[in-house]
Amino acid sequence: MMDIQSLTYLQELMQVTAYAGSSRDAIEKFLVKVREGLVFDNVAVYIQDAVTQSLEVVYARAVGRAKYAEADANWGESFAGQVIAKGRLLLQDPKPDAPPDDRLHQSYLLGLPLQADGVVKGALIFVRFGGPVYEENHIKMASIAANLLSMVFERVTWKETHAELRDLKRQMQLQEDFVSTISHELRTPLGFIKGYSTSLLREDTSWDKETQREFLTIIDEEADRLAHLIENVLESARLQSKTLPLRFQPLRMDAVIRDVVQRIRSRYKELDVNMDIQSAPPIHGDGVRLAQVFENLFTNAIKYAPNAPIFVILKQVGRNLIISFMDQGPGIPAESLPLIFERFYRVRSNEKTVTGTGLGLYICKQIIAAHRGKIWAESNPGQGTTFFIELPITSSV
Repeated sequence: MMDIQSLTYLQELMQVTAYAGSSRDAIEKFLVKVREGLVFDNVAVYIQDAVTQSLEVVYARAVGRAKYAEADANWGESFAGQVIAKGRLLLQDPKPDAPPDDRLHQSYLLGLPLQADGVVKGALIFVRFGGPVYEENHIKMASIAANLLSMVFERVTWKETHAELRDLKRQMQLQEDFVSTISHELRTPLGFIKGYSTSLLREDTSWDKETQREFLTIIDEEADRLAHLIENVLESARLQSKTLPLRFQPLRMDAVIRDVVQRIRSRYKELDVNMDIQSAPPIHGDGVRLAQVFENLFTNAIKYAPNAPIFVILKQVGRNLIISFMDQGPGIPAESLPLIFERFYRVRSNEKTVTGTGLGLYICKQIIAAHRGKIWAESNPGQGTTFFIELPITSSV
């Protein structure tokens, strides 16, 4: 039977384990509690790399008589390898030829395997200098510590696996949504092109020139829309594989922004665009791709914040240019904000007419990243969204 003191100690040890993670501080807190019931001078925790099979020290601490000694040889790395290879508890006494008057060479090692899902993943090594030898109660205490520490690493592994599965599930859902969306987006222009071209080819009907021109204009616009859609899909794939060619040269961002705004204003006559563009030194970049970023931001604002004014601000902050792109639309929900730059992600909208593939902002982020810059968004629902772009004034690409 265990006494009350021992039960209390085990309860405290398990409580520490329940809240421990795999960080150094968490392991240290656990092993400090272990030392209250098991005396040791050095302790080390080794984890074996699943690919290279090499040993990594995730925690090592000298707390006893070798605390201030250079005792690298006494951490028991080769001994840990033996423990992992054999998959069981091992004891190692000092070598017979060890100097009797040198405690650092009179090391008693106790090694215990650390397991996860029944597989040995590492080893817990206790070191005593000059004794005493490990007795049965010491070994039992060390075994309890190894089992609890194994549970800590196993729990961390489960959490990481759960997070990976959750991310994988979300990615699969995004791809399913993308396939559904892209199918619709492709069918729509193809339907227009097929419908109006078939109408023009009918032999039982004679169309006047004005109607023919109207039909041909629709066909032309839908063909452009289809080409843009396909190009976005191809560009996103090239950006993901880092094979999209970029042509860097000195350029002025104020000129790039003004050109984009001029094109947008000619296309959307009623759009209210306000600019506060400061003169800024040139940067090293691809003008075509950076213009594409701003065109995508305008397209997004027109799509999700129709009839809302747009404000574009360019200013220099230190050795960076900061571009702010603001709209006064409905904003982006807080839960969507961290995801909007992911490939295939689309913000759900109450507007049934809002369409898209979830590639525009992903392309923007990859282009800005290729310029060694940053892009992020801030939004308050009901008060609009602001996209920020930070680009270095000097950049060696």
